[in-house]
Amino acid sequence: MLEIGWFSAKLFFKGKLLRDPLQFIRQTTIGISIGSLLLVSLAQFNLPFYIPITVSSLVTGAIMPFLLKDFKMK
Repeated sequence: MLEIGWFSAKLFFKGKLLRDPLQFIRQTTIGISIGSLLLVSLAQFNLPFYIPITVSSLVTGAIMPFLLKDFKMK
């Protein structure tokens, strides 16, 4: 398992892992933006701090597979 991770990391840093890196960056940025906006908006309410973090993490984790469903690797 570690060997696969190490091989993927080497290919990523060499620029040979992603077929369209700009599409990957765009989709990841969209997901991060949605999670950040949700975190900031929930933090405005008088809630314990762990609730906005938990909710925004769950939503971000749930939307990432949909954003990266067409993700292609070399």
